[in-house]
Amino acid sequence: MSKRDYYFDNAKFILIFLVVFGHAIQSSIEEDALLMTTYQTIYFFHMPAFILIAGYFAKANYSKGLFLKLLKKLIVPYFIFQVIYTIYYYFLRNENNIEIDPFNPQWALWFLVSLFFWSLLLILFVDVLKLKWKAAMGISIILGVMVGFVNDYTSTLSLSRTFVFFPFFLAGHYLNREFFSKIASKKGQIFSVLSILVVFISIYLLPDWSSRWLFGSHSYEDLGTPVEASPLLRLLIYGVSFWLVIAFFSLSPVNKTFFTKWGLNTLYVYLFHGFIIQFYRESNLGLIVNPYVSLLIIMAASLLLTIFLSSRFVAAAGQPIVELRATKAKKMMKSKE
Repeated sequence: MSKRDYYFDNAKFILIFLVVFGHAIQSSIEEDALLMTTYQTIYFFHMPAFILIAGYFAKANYSKGLFLKLLKKLIVPYFIFQVIYTIYYYFLRNENNIEIDPFNPQWALWFLVSLFFWSLLLILFVDVLKLKWKAAMGISIILGVMVGFVNDYTSTLSLSRTFVFFPFFLAGHYLNREFFSKIASKKGQIFSVLSILVVFISIYLLPDWSSRWLFGSHSYEDLGTPVEASPLLRLLIYGVSFWLVIAFFSLSPVNKTFFTKWGLNTLYVYLFHGFIIQFYRESNLGLIVNPYVSLLIIMAASLLLTIFLSSRFVAAAGQPIVELRATKAKKMMKSKE
């Protein structure tokens, strides 16, 4: 039995915390430049890094039954949570009727749909077309740029995000463990800290620009930028995102830490945190005190929520609808005997 690599568990926990924290401050970012800068800096790299990890562990070779496995692992839970979230929003927002639309993912559920298509695209690029890594990365980036010209159906089955973020998934597949070890050097870590600071300060000093550029879900026309300049802006965002993704992985702890165990259940955090965050948003609490203290309060609350949703208890309770099995609950019962 091979030894578990704690490095990626550590990275996943930090990233899922940033996902929760980013969603928690989203409703307040317009009220303060510091909140906006923090939000935009996080969004440059947290989902790209998460997607890169998914690509690192994805299988590129087609095998019998793989398609059905992907359907069971990703699409079935997607439909289950699509129904649950639709009903939840109906009561939370006092909507007039319940409309379950399987083709337009509710809020964060786009990730499950895109992960399904990224897995298929990976097989197409690597196993079927047998593209070299440079050609594959080049084509994926071109597709990510070109999808911005599509004005309709960008959210249908997460079409836009699938192509915009596919380069990160593909990059994860091509990277080996040695790459992550190399960038974790002392010099690399110093450079990474400086890189994050440079990006943070640059964002703070730049004129206002739409955070929607970082979502990957909008067409160029929706973003309101001159169409001729939009592809260049997307390429610039790709460059900064890859830069910060490398910086993040350079700083991620390698050895086992107190939070390593919580990195095992990030999918549960991702799928369940929306119930709490959306309730918080609908409550219109906003900033409780001044923006800087509020930032710390929201950060602490996000960390506690992430830890709770990463717990064995939540995983055991949620496994039947997330993984369509109940092995975690059985293990917990046995450990108490």
